[in-house]
Amino acid sequence: MTALSAAAYQRILGANDRIQVGFIGFGLIGRQHVFDFKNQKDVDLAAMCEAHQPRLEEGLQEMGPNAKGYRDFRKMYENRDLQAIVVSTPDHWHALHTILACAAGKDVYVEKPLSLFIDEGKWMVRAARRYNRVVQTGTQQRSGLHYQKARRLIRENYLGKVLNVRMNAARNITPGFGKFSDASPPSELDYDMWLGPAPKRPYHQLRSLYHFRWFWDYSGGQMTNLGAHHIDILQWFMGVRGPQVVSSVGGRYGLDGDGDVPDTQDAAFQYPGFTAICSLREAGIGRRVPGLEFIGTKASMTIDRGGFDILPEMKIDPNNAVPQFRGHSSGGVNRSTTKPTPYTEPMKEKGSSEQQFDLHVRNFLDCIKTRQRPIADVEDGHQITTACHLANISLRLGGRSIRWDAVKEAITGDNEAAAMMRRPYRKPWDKILDDLKLL
Repeated sequence: MTALSAAAYQRILGANDRIQVGFIGFGLIGRQHVFDFKNQKDVDLAAMCEAHQPRLEEGLQEMGPNAKGYRDFRKMYENRDLQAIVVSTPDHWHALHTILACAAGKDVYVEKPLSLFIDEGKWMVRAARRYNRVVQTGTQQRSGLHYQKARRLIRENYLGKVLNVRMNAARNITPGFGKFSDASPPSELDYDMWLGPAPKRPYHQLRSLYHFRWFWDYSGGQMTNLGAHHIDILQWFMGVRGPQVVSSVGGRYGLDGDGDVPDTQDAAFQYPGFTAICSLREAGIGRRVPGLEFIGTKASMTIDRGGFDILPEMKIDPNNAVPQFRGHSSGGVNRSTTKPTPYTEPMKEKGSSEQQFDLHVRNFLDCIKTRQRPIADVEDGHQITTACHLANISLRLGGRSIRWDAVKEAITGDNEAAAMMRRPYRKPWDKILDDLKLL
């Protein structure tokens, strides 16, 4: 499979031409992507690949009569009419599907998390650059207009110096999704293809389709699922490539259902000049707190897909913040009559989740035509997901601090942790990276 050069690609695809798009996966987010691409006027929904036959049939029905169906994505990639691929598979397939699509001359829209382990992200960036492909990561919040305005405000110092970022995602799904025994895979599922590069395991009802998220073999748990969205906005707003030190603790404490990823996790990130905390809970919601909050010296900002809210800090005489009790003795702090005043004005802005999905797709399609890098480029996606992986590595090593060199993309001073940056692929998928010389 050989890729077209950017110049050759532009000669065959003009600004007004229609883009032929193929989709891999028609699950929860895959169905959403078919809907979003279908709403674009310059797109033909040309192909669908699924390892699950009923989903394949549903996807083709949604796409229309001209779409071709595939059970093997490699056959779909041989279709030279396809210009772009949308990857909506389980996490453990994101890297190989993207890399091979790039090698086949396709541009790629790949869902987050970008990778299952850190080195996969490196390989994806190399493939995108080698084959000059547009690769958009599915962190749609970047395309939200209110997110873009909030980013400008932070860059313009509206919050003052941001000192801390708090991230939170909580729900209560106690007792979990149940316990099941190993069984034969259903006839409508190509289970071996679904597993792909992941370890060979007996079929289990929760080791497939949506529920793959509860197993390290296929996912990074909620840290790479929900935490990735928060860390994306954190690093994008703050203009950083990654954390310097990460530590994380947690475990599977509340859920009785099958699975091995944590249901409770807290991670601390040290960035240059500020810190960040990410708390994830699956078995208890607790006090309702913002999903994402930036705390600065002049104001704080809470933000989600529905909008942002800025709350000013109050400028005070520092002496007035000292506790009084019965008053200070001689030589102690004396209060003043200075009244608190706000550092800045409060501000609110609404957002739209539907708009974010729509504009993210539009940005990808426009970049296919212009050959510019998209708003959530593959390298951004790699840096985001790396921060999540570092938290999970720390957790799986008992919570010890992991030091990260974001420029060299290396864990320093910890050989055991560094070894966890890579996992082996199952045969025959292990030969692909050697053949492409990406390692």
